[in-house]
Amino acid sequence: MAAGPCLLLLLWAGGTVCDIQPVHRTPSPAVAAPATLDFGFVPVGTYDTNAHHDPGAIGALFQIVKAFLYVVQPNPFPQDLARKIAQQKFAEFHGEYQKTLHYEVGFIVAAAIGLIFILLMPLVGLCFCMCRCCDNCGGELHQRQKKNNDCKRGCFATFLFASSLIMSICVMSAYFANQHLTNQVRGTKKLVNNNFKDLKMLINDAPGQIEYLVNQYNTTKNKALSDLNNVGPLLGGRVQEQLAREVRPAFDAVLNMAGAIRETKEALENVSVSVEVLKERTERLQANLTDARANLSNTLADPACSRAQAAPTCSSIRKSLHDLNINANFSGLPDVTEQLDRLNDIRKTDLTSLVQKGYAAFNNTPELVQNQTRNIESDVKSVLDSIGGNISNFSKVSPVQHILSNATTFVSRSEAYVREYFPVVEQYDFYRWLGSLSLCCMLILILIFFCLGLLCGSCGYDRQATPTTRGCISNTGGNFLMAGVGFSFIFSSILMSVVVITFIAGGNVEKLVCEPFEDRSLFKVLDTPYLLNSQWRNYLSGILFQSPNVNLSFEKVYSDCKENKGIYSTLQIENVFHLNELLNISKYVDDIEGKFENVNLHFDNIILLDDSGKQALLNFGAAGLEDIDFDAFLSETSKSITKVDLLAFANELEASADLLPKGALENALKGHANSIRTIHLQQVVPLEQSMTTLNQSIRVLQRSAAELAGKISSVIASIDAAQFLINNNASTVIIKESKKFADSIIGYFVQYIQWVKDSLSYEVAGCKPLSNLVDTALDVFLCSYVVDSVNAIWFGLGGATIFLIPAIIFAVKLAKFYRRMDTEDVYDDVEIVPMKNMENGNNSYHNKHLYGIHNPVMTR
Repeated sequence: MAAGPCLLLLLWAGGTVCDIQPVHRTPSPAVAAPATLDFGFVPVGTYDTNAHHDPGAIGALFQIVKAFLYVVQPNPFPQDLARKIAQQKFAEFHGEYQKTLHYEVGFIVAAAIGLIFILLMPLVGLCFCMCRCCDNCGGELHQRQKKNNDCKRGCFATFLFASSLIMSICVMSAYFANQHLTNQVRGTKKLVNNNFKDLKMLINDAPGQIEYLVNQYNTTKNKALSDLNNVGPLLGGRVQEQLAREVRPAFDAVLNMAGAIRETKEALENVSVSVEVLKERTERLQANLTDARANLSNTLADPACSRAQAAPTCSSIRKSLHDLNINANFSGLPDVTEQLDRLNDIRKTDLTSLVQKGYAAFNNTPELVQNQTRNIESDVKSVLDSIGGNISNFSKVSPVQHILSNATTFVSRSEAYVREYFPVVEQYDFYRWLGSLSLCCMLILILIFFCLGLLCGSCGYDRQATPTTRGCISNTGGNFLMAGVGFSFIFSSILMSVVVITFIAGGNVEKLVCEPFEDRSLFKVLDTPYLLNSQWRNYLSGILFQSPNVNLSFEKVYSDCKENKGIYSTLQIENVFHLNELLNISKYVDDIEGKFENVNLHFDNIILLDDSGKQALLNFGAAGLEDIDFDAFLSETSKSITKVDLLAFANELEASADLLPKGALENALKGHANSIRTIHLQQVVPLEQSMTTLNQSIRVLQRSAAELAGKISSVIASIDAAQFLINNNASTVIIKESKKFADSIIGYFVQYIQWVKDSLSYEVAGCKPLSNLVDTALDVFLCSYVVDSVNAIWFGLGGATIFLIPAIIFAVKLAKFYRRMDTEDVYDDVEIVPMKNMENGNNSYHNKHLYGIHNPVMTR
């Protein structure tokens, strides 16, 4: 039943999938990988079958039975013997009897014990019956009175009760196992229905999954078309990025030179202005210092200075008057007007605007590419449409509908067949259940007799009563025990016969089928080359594909289906159904690459810097900055404005005035000190700031003049090199980037093909229902439902049957203490007198009839 759907599903999957080989390409160095496409998730149904059985509490019993079977048969699965039997090499198998016997020795010994039991129990029962009829073996209704009779009775009752308890446990185990099997068989219908439902889902969902794979080509195509529609920003952007490695540094260098021209002009202006300011302010300072010196000299001519107390101070002040004079002379500094005029002429050419214009032309590269590749876009789009049409038609070319129809019909017929005969299975299971229940009832009947015997015997036993005067209840208990013994002899052979048959069958199925299936040893045997067909190396691929050379193993197929992998990869359909031409895009790769190899872009209208800009740079280099006498400027700006620090001079003058007597002379000198401070603050400080500005500007010009020639040459050379690259070598960059762009377009289809292969391997037509079908048939139904339950049944029945032996012995022994005896030992008070004992009857027996006593209760 499982091979048919598997074969049809295999053929169907082979007709609906194809062997897609991705285009293997050697990526160019530093090629940006194409964007990762999102194809979504293949719609996958949820299977309902749970091919796993949890026996519940009875599972402990199953494990005990398996442990017992392991003790009986600890040998591993005989793979070599199984292979020879499967290959029908009986000639070689005759020499393997010893190995076979060694493997089956546990079952043989156990079966032999069972056969001995079957043969001996009826014979022993017959002999026991005949012996009792002859008043032997406990048949004589006479019990000797001994002091330990109570102890014996208690021990026999205890042992019988223990044996009955063990038998009860065994019977209950067999009963529950019997009921468990019936319950599971009734629940099998739902499990089988789920298997067929999953198979139908597998068949019905697969076309939609294949259609989903086909439709996802539009994702790839739309992404490729999107890139083609944006070929300007993408391809043009890449070309621009490659060219920008030389163009942008050249532009930056020109902008830097424009900034240098601006800074140089500002520095020259600062020098020119500073020199004029310094000249004007030093003349004014000179006049003010002359006035201050004259006024101070007039004050010192005062008669008060001739006095002895003031004369030394006035004399010291007169000697320092010559220090009130300027120190720097800016009138002799060279003129920079000529250089400034040249810079003004150069500034008339706006280099910044020229560079921005060049930038604008260069940044227009994507638009140029977009405009010049319109014909290529249409050609590539036609190729994409051709691929799409081929992919859309491949499901129509394959015999999908026919194979699906056959698979659906077969599954429907199989389901109808199972539903038709399932009532028959339930009916036969009812007969089996009834038979097992009857066996349990046999043992229960025996147990009932034993239990009633123990109950009546124990309750009716009277310590004061003699064996011949025991009560009716006690006597009934003894009779129940003997009835149980009789039924034990009657039923034991029947029970053991059933146990032996089911033990051999169930135990061997467990050891030869269930355990090898669980540890995959069974698959290793089935996967043996040339096993079932001497002409086929691999039987599974031979029967499915008529191609036995395909390396397809039962174990690999089962394992992959357990993981719910797709039928395409699980059954290796690519070795049989070659559909490369349907989805093979390798023949279109050259077409796409050829379209982009013919790309011929022209960038003649891109001018990075025109001749006026270059001439402005050259004029800047010839502006004459190097002719400026920088040393003269630096020499004058390094001097102080005045010969003496006016603040220090004013402070000394004020200190000298403090040494004079209080009066007009002192006040006059302090007034002159304040005037000198005012001159310093209002004239010297601004002059010092102008000198600092002049010094900084001169140093800037000096640095510019030293590096100017080399920088201008380098800038012009970089501009020329970038322009040459655009005009002459851009085609190399274009070809390289066009190839990368084509590779990215092709990469989308490589992604799609790989995604299709992965989806076919792991998602499309997941074959979990096939492994579930195998698990349902073998692991769940055969092993978990049938074999485990049958083994538990014979284990319980067998245990109970074995314990019939001690139960029979103890019941026979115990019945003697419960049944009413015909004769008993009677003793007088002096029991040691032999002659007195002899008077009581032969062998000291006491017989009621000898005394003429009629007692109907005591009479047999």
